Formats: sequence, structure tokens, C-alpha cells
Amino acid sequence: MPLSELIGYLAAFLTTCSFVPQALHTFRTRDVGGISLGMYTVFTAGVALWLVYGLVLAAWPIVVANAITLALAGTILGMKMVYGER
Repeated sequence: MPLSELIGYLAAFLTTCSFVPQALHTFRTRDVGGISLGMYTVFTAGVALWLVYGLVLAAWPIVVANAITLALAGTILGMKMVYGER
């Protein structure tokens, strides 16, 4: 595996894992008070576009990272929409 691809996978792993604590906290507590609906909406759309970009380029570090991040960010966004107006 080329060094550039290894760096890509490492970067993908670290940035994707950064969402796990927030997703777990949000899922466990249903506390979405500190989450910005606007920010997560724009961020989730951006991640979806990064996923499409990675698919077009067949850049698997980008695809894998953004598929997982999209699932996590989408979950947080969905919970914000469901639990945010209580």
C-alpha cells in the first residue's frame, strides 16, 4: 500500500472516530441542546457530497470514511430534528 493511501486511511479513521463519542452521547441521553441544526444540516450535506466525490474517483479512503461519517452525522441530525423541539 502506498504511503499516501495509508495516510488517507489513517486520516479517515481518526476523523470518522471523532464522531462516535457525540453519536453515543446523543443516543444515550437524547440531549441535543448544544447541537446546531443549521451546522449539522450543512455538514451532513457536505459529507454526502464528499462520499459522492470519493465514489466518482474510486478513492476508497474517502468513500469509507464519508460513508461512516454520513451515518453518524445523519443519526445525530435526525435526533436533533426529533428531540430538539421539546
